[in-house]
Amino acid sequence: MAGALLDSGDGGDDYAPLAEINVTPLVDVMLVLLIIFMVAAPLMMVGVPVDLPKTSAAKIGQPQKPVILTVDKDGTWSIENGQVLTPETAPAALAAAYQANPEAVVYVRGDRDVPYGKVMEAMGVVGQAGFTKVSLIAQGAPPQPSAAGVPAAAGAGAAPTTP
Repeated sequence: MAGALLDSGDGGDDYAPLAEINVTPLVDVMLVLLIIFMVAAPLMMVGVPVDLPKTSAAKIGQPQKPVILTVDKDGTWSIENGQVLTPETAPAALAAAYQANPEAVVYVRGDRDVPYGKVMEAMGVVGQAGFTKVSLIAQGAPPQPSAAGVPAAAGAGAAPTTP
């Protein structure tokens, strides 16, 4: 405990505890640590020096916009531009989208209440149009415990699946 020399007025020297924190050692340690980190940080960024070769490969482009086919709860089909499709007009519209971009990915969104057969019918038309990359979109939910105490399987966000 630090002490301070106090003048009690009677001519004697008395020591009393001093209730102040001495911050000088703290500042000294912090400055030393700052200097160490300033010197060490650039050394951690350095990788292995490598002389990379040149290539004539094309640069990777931006990801292409997917085609989104939606099946609502009434079983009505529509694509991303709001165009409503019927089972008769859907093959021509999807074939036109395939001709515009054969490498596009098709996302099929089906309402929870739509019968499974309607979604499968839409996926069949997508496949007939020529698309090979078809994914199903689902909204993720946290796993709910089942009656047996084992967590039930649940989707995690947009869960693309390919046939």
